Amino acid sequence: MLSHKCLLLCHGSRLPLLKGTFSTSSKACKSYKLVVVGGGAGGCATAAKFSSKLGKGNVAVIEPADVHYYQPMWTLVGGGMKTLENSGRPMSQVLPKKADWIKQRVVTFDPHNNKVMTEDGSEINYEFLVVALGLQLNYGQIKGLPEAFETPGVCSNYSPLYVTKTLEALNNFKEGNALFSFPNAPIKCPGAPQKIMYISDHYFRKHGKRDKANIIYFTSLPVIFAAKKYADALWEVVKERDITVNLRHNLIEVKPDTREAMFQNLDDPDNIKTLPYEMLHVAPPMSSPDPLRQCTLLTNETGFLDVNKNTLQHVTFPNVFGLGDCTSVPIPKTAAAVAGQFGIMHRNLSLVMAGSSPKHEYDGYTSCPLVTGYSTCIMAEFDMDFNPLETFPINQAKERRTMFHLKKDMMPSVYWYGMLKGLWEGPKNMRKVMHLGMSK
Repeated sequence: MLSHKCLLLCHGSRLPLLKGTFSTSSKACKSYKLVVVGGGAGGCATAAKFSSKLGKGNVAVIEPADVHYYQPMWTLVGGGMKTLENSGRPMSQVLPKKADWIKQRVVTFDPHNNKVMTEDGSEINYEFLVVALGLQLNYGQIKGLPEAFETPGVCSNYSPLYVTKTLEALNNFKEGNALFSFPNAPIKCPGAPQKIMYISDHYFRKHGKRDKANIIYFTSLPVIFAAKKYADALWEVVKERDITVNLRHNLIEVKPDTREAMFQNLDDPDNIKTLPYEMLHVAPPMSSPDPLRQCTLLTNETGFLDVNKNTLQHVTFPNVFGLGDCTSVPIPKTAAAVAGQFGIMHRNLSLVMAGSSPKHEYDGYTSCPLVTGYSTCIMAEFDMDFNPLETFPINQAKERRTMFHLKKDMMPSVYWYGMLKGLWEGPKNMRKVMHLGMSK
C-alpha cells in the first residue's frame, strides 16, 4: 500500500500499472514521427489529432497510468456532488486507437539525439516531440505529510487518494477551525483551494454547523485571486460569509497528534502561526515532474519546459513543443488553458512538420469556474495579462446558478467527447458569436 501511495504522490493522478489492452512496453528501440509524453488532457488531444492525420504507427503516447481522470471534477467530488468513479475512465478508452500506447514512465530526455528513455530501458526515437506531462504533487515538502492523511480531518482534493476524505471531514465536523491552504509554489487550478472552502461554508450552513465553524484561508499569494475583476468579487464573498483570509502565509507543518497546523508568514519568516484544526484541506506544493525538471536542456530556471509563450515551440529545439501545466507559459494552470493552447500548438506543429515556421499565437486564455457553493459559480475567464476574456455577454464576476450547471453538468461532456478527441480548442469561436463578432 505504501508503494502504491508513493507512486501517486510522485505522479499526480496517474495510477499504478496493471494490464493494458493495446500497449507496447517491451525493451526495444522504437522510432516514431511524433512522440507525445503524457496521457493527460493535452497528450490525449494531441495524439488524437495527429494519429488521425499521420496514420497508424506514426504516433506514440508514453503514459504509465491505467486510469485517466478529469481532475476539475474533484472539487465536486470533495463536496459530495460527484463520485471519484464519475471522474475517471480507463486510459485505453481515451487514447486514440491509431496511436501506440507505451505504458511506461519517461526517465530521461535526450533532445540532442531526438530520443527519450523509459523506465524499462527502452529507447524511443522521434522526429517531433510534444511534452504534456502535467504537474507532480509534492505533499512530502510539508512536514507531517503525507502521514497526516491517515488521521481524521486532514484531506486534499488534489489526489484521488485523499479527495474522498474531504466529504468525510465535512460529515464528521463538530466545531472548531476549518483551515484551507494555498502553497508557496505553482499549482494546477489555483482557484480549487478556495472552491472547497466555499462549498464547506455552504455545507456547514445546510447542516446547522456554521455557527460552530471558524473558516480560515491561508494563501502564499499577496492577492486572493490573480485577476482583479474576480478578486474584487471574491473579497465580497468572504466578507459576506465571515471567512478569514490570511495573505502571504504558507503551510509548513501538520501535527496530527495534536491536530495543529503551522503557517509561516512569508514576509516575516520568523513569524509562525500554529492553529488547532478540526478540518484541514491541503493544496500541496507542485512542480514539473522530476525527469523533465532534471533535463536542464529543456527547462528554464524554475524547472518548467521552456517554450515560447505564444507559439508553444521550445526556445532551443524547434522540433519540440509543449502544452499544459508542465510548460513555462506564465498563466494559471487549468484544463481550459490546455484547450486554448492545444489549438495553437497543433497548428504550429503542423506547420513545422511541413517545413514552415510557427505563425499562430496563443492569447493566454484560461478559465477558472470558481464554485462558491452547491448551486453557484463565478465563471472567471481571462487572458495572459489577467484581463477579463469572457465568453458570455453578462458580468461573469457575479455568482450564478447557470454558471454552476455549466461547470457541473456540461463541461465534463465537453471534456470527454470534445477535448480528449482533439475537437475542443476552447470557447473562442463561441465568444465571437456571443459578442456579435465584436473583438473580446
